[in-house]
Amino acid sequence: MKILHIETSSKNCSVAISDGEKLLCLCEETSENYKQSENLHTFVKWALEGAEIELKDLDAVSVGMGPGSYTGLRIGVSAAKGFCFGLNIPLIAINSLETMIEPFLDQNSDFIIPMIDARRMEVYTAVFDGKTGEPVTQTEAKILDGDSFADYSHNKVIFVGDGAAKAQEILNLPDAVYNASVYPSAKYLIKSAVQKFNVQQFEDVAYFEPFYLKEFQGVKKKKTED
Repeated sequence: MKILHIETSSKNCSVAISDGEKLLCLCEETSENYKQSENLHTFVKWALEGAEIELKDLDAVSVGMGPGSYTGLRIGVSAAKGFCFGLNIPLIAINSLETMIEPFLDQNSDFIIPMIDARRMEVYTAVFDGKTGEPVTQTEAKILDGDSFADYSHNKVIFVGDGAAKAQEILNLPDAVYNASVYPSAKYLIKSAVQKFNVQQFEDVAYFEPFYLKEFQGVKKKKTED
């Protein structure tokens, strides 16, 4: 099965093509300016060329459903739905936090806690078992303070994601490990996407919406003086 994978929930605009669980091509770029609108369709084109297939060869599209950047998610999910409508193929959705833990599984940590920065002292996060990758808590938008995750103070914990930087400054967990260089990536959608494809766990393309967690918060423009 050939699947197009799209992940745009963070600063990393990421596209992959896989044949089953085999990665055929990956195109991604991390930018502070959130360049999903500029790069996404170019990356899809490059990934298809790199995989030496055409759009008509695709059997499904998987997408990182969030949580994360409101605009990034809208861009990625809209593109994914467009491909599914046009090609009449199924849509698979995967929690974007899950794509951040795969490289750290079974690496001697009791728990892996991915964090996506949600501005100020808030992060999108969940706790996952460090060996199995199974979720221990539900995904939430969490405001960090010194007592956050205190229940894990006696465990081996690794925090990953761009939200881990501010977590390290405020959490009272001196033995925890922090890796702020990790972003959701399309290549880590592959395993879960194949599993869902095999059991036909598909989304309703017409009604599927990203997992925002919070409503969009725009920036108000200051009124100009006469």
